[in-house]
Amino acid sequence: MTLARTRCVGLDGLGGTLVEVEADLGSGIPGFIILGLPDASLREARERIKSAARNCGIPLANRKLTVNLSPATVQKYGSGFDLAIVLAALGADQQIRPCARTVYLAELGLDGSLRPIPGILPAMLVAMAAGATSFLVSQANEAEANLVPGAQVRSAAHLTQVLELFGAPAERLRPSLRHAARTEDQAPPIPPPPDLAEVNGQHEARWALEVAAVGGHHLLMTGPAGAGKTLLARCLPGILPPLEAQHALEVAAIRSLTANGPAPVTGLDSQPPFIAPHHTSSTASLLGGGTRQVKLGAVTRAHRGILFLDEAPEFSSGVLDALRQPLEDGEVCVARARINARLPARFQLVLAANPCPCGRNYGSGSGCDCTPMQRRRYFTRLSGPILDRIDLQLAITPVSASQILGRQRNEPSSQVRARVLAARERTRGRLAAWGISCNAGVPGSILRHQLDYAPGTMGHLRNLAVRAELSARGIDRVLRVAWSISDLNQHPAPTTEDLDLAVYLRQNIES
Repeated sequence: MTLARTRCVGLDGLGGTLVEVEADLGSGIPGFIILGLPDASLREARERIKSAARNCGIPLANRKLTVNLSPATVQKYGSGFDLAIVLAALGADQQIRPCARTVYLAELGLDGSLRPIPGILPAMLVAMAAGATSFLVSQANEAEANLVPGAQVRSAAHLTQVLELFGAPAERLRPSLRHAARTEDQAPPIPPPPDLAEVNGQHEARWALEVAAVGGHHLLMTGPAGAGKTLLARCLPGILPPLEAQHALEVAAIRSLTANGPAPVTGLDSQPPFIAPHHTSSTASLLGGGTRQVKLGAVTRAHRGILFLDEAPEFSSGVLDALRQPLEDGEVCVARARINARLPARFQLVLAANPCPCGRNYGSGSGCDCTPMQRRRYFTRLSGPILDRIDLQLAITPVSASQILGRQRNEPSSQVRARVLAARERTRGRLAAWGISCNAGVPGSILRHQLDYAPGTMGHLRNLAVRAELSARGIDRVLRVAWSISDLNQHPAPTTEDLDLAVYLRQNIES
């Protein structure tokens, strides 16, 4: 028989297709053809595969070799097909008997070493959704592959080990390379966030940060340069609850595709991701995109974590307005001529902004050199629809010298986090019937019609809504914040004081 089959995965963003690799040896002019819409790196696999097989002692047959990647109508990208192709090619020559049910995911070096590839986690999740359970990966990807529950994972450092496994005669394999191992760099650990103990003063901002952590609310902080907005935002991951197992797996899959360099993910991290793109970022870099292959944007890399936009008015207004859909839907739809993909984007948005271009328009404003038109033009880059989606809008004043130089001990993140976790437990207990774990995710129908309120609470909210000119979306968001304040204060339901505080936190920005 001159035909052999193996399996691999063609990734496109976080999704993909289980690909069947067919290899056929036929008569005719010797050559090596790859069919099935391969990209440039996949077409180059021919030379990598021929060199790797020859250097292992079992060269490819000098015949016409045709490799088909099915389904042939789906574009294939990357070097992760190398191992599947070489095993199918040698299987077609009857030099080995590869297992057709196993999914092979590894890149080949010219010496036959198996090198790690990005995206092992999402590739395995795609394959398992299609019914595959057995995988063979490079040794450097083994720890990452073992993170997927239910997968049967084998690993190898070199192609000779795989060829031995599938029946290649040991005497033909080159002994100097038979068990050569390649040491790969490991992904650097995620640094811990700053501690709230480093934040002097800013008691109101610290409390607003705590409320945001309890309910998963979006937050905007406006204040002069040096007031501590960036430090406060970077402290937020340290007081958030740890990620649930399924959410941690989603975050690890995204990191597997977007980590810098070849270093694989080696474990699940319970700390929510913190992504802070530069203010010169384009819409495509924020939302994701590409012309042929889907590239993940900052909103997807911040999935289940925090997206922090420092100097928010410096971002293009078009970039900021593009956040409307992911803020509402928890996903972003990337539609191009050859791409139509939905990427997860359920994040907590934190914005920091100066009050004006020079950053000194606070208090009496005597130190500000900006004209009224410059101030207005600067801050109105944050459009009304975007501001309407921000639950907490807080004005921050500078910290005094006595607060900075004082010897008072500030409350650390560990104590604040304990209160946040207790409040989240109350939230989870109340919303367990609907499968919701945080107040920011409660739909308006449940919020207004299925949760219990004390007499007079909704009437008080109506009066506040008229006085503050709240939109329909704004009313729901005030109610969600009120529930978070209530959970923090251990109230069975929001009180009128909780509602007053929620409206105050939403209406505290002067634009």
